[in-house]
Amino acid sequence: MKRASRYFWPVIGLAAILLSVNALYHELRGLSLDEFVASFQAISLESWLLAIGSTLVAYAALAAYDRLALDHLGHRISLWFITICSFTTYALSHNLGASVFSGAVVRYRAYRSKGLTPGEVGVLVAFCSFTFTLGTLMLSAVVLLLKPDIIERFAEFLPLEMSLTTGVLILALIGLYVLGSMVGLRPLRTRWFQLYYPRPRIVVRQLIIAPLELLGAAGIIYFALPEVGNPGYVVILGIFLASFSAALLSHAPGGLGVLELVFIAALPEMDPADVLAALAIFRLLYLVIPFAMALVVIFIFEHSRFQEQRNELGS
Repeated sequence: MKRASRYFWPVIGLAAILLSVNALYHELRGLSLDEFVASFQAISLESWLLAIGSTLVAYAALAAYDRLALDHLGHRISLWFITICSFTTYALSHNLGASVFSGAVVRYRAYRSKGLTPGEVGVLVAFCSFTFTLGTLMLSAVVLLLKPDIIERFAEFLPLEMSLTTGVLILALIGLYVLGSMVGLRPLRTRWFQLYYPRPRIVVRQLIIAPLELLGAAGIIYFALPEVGNPGYVVILGIFLASFSAALLSHAPGGLGVLELVFIAALPEMDPADVLAALAIFRLLYLVIPFAMALVVIFIFEHSRFQEQRNELGS
């Protein structure tokens, strides 16, 4: 049974990739490689620089997730260490998927070396995941309220009123979360750790930091898209939130095929070659380059830990 469960999510991810690629093939049957290359080459230097800036914003916000979680736990660790750990964690998990190489493993190795207990590392991972979810919900609500007709790009059978109602409901739930912090609910105690409700100043910082990573990541695609047919940043943000969420739920490594399928389907007014070129830049800046850098960081960290342990045994 354990052996079967070990392969469950990888199989799900592989199935999601195959289904997405098959659907994407039917969407892009008329597209040639030359059209894609032409669209990629047409992206201006200014667009590249803006996309790179958006990437830096996204990864800086991810580092702030970890910093905020450590403040919640009452630990002070150097910002440089937090930034490197966060960057490595997300660069790997974004590419490989949480089911293949969980970011929790990287954080466990790194933060245990700084004195955190296993329970505290677990709380840190959960806190960062919740912060990400909070940002996704906040931005989804804002997009639904500003562009309620965006829902028609994904499901024509859903009424327009539903998007408005959903947006208001999400904001109400976030308001209850904030209220719980102000009231000061009691901590949840278990055998292994205590889970404290975030203090109001932590929650306020969450509400500021949480959306930044998604705003930056969506900005990469927005700036890489041409102006012709571009529906605007808010719509691109909404499509990105839907596609990124679908990619995470599919467990497909890097959301391979899933991101492309959702974007192509949700942007019928744009040339598919232009959309694919923008997504290629997104994958390059947000996934491929950080992944390569993360592998180097892991090698250096593990080598230094090995040397430390060998020196301790030799002394």
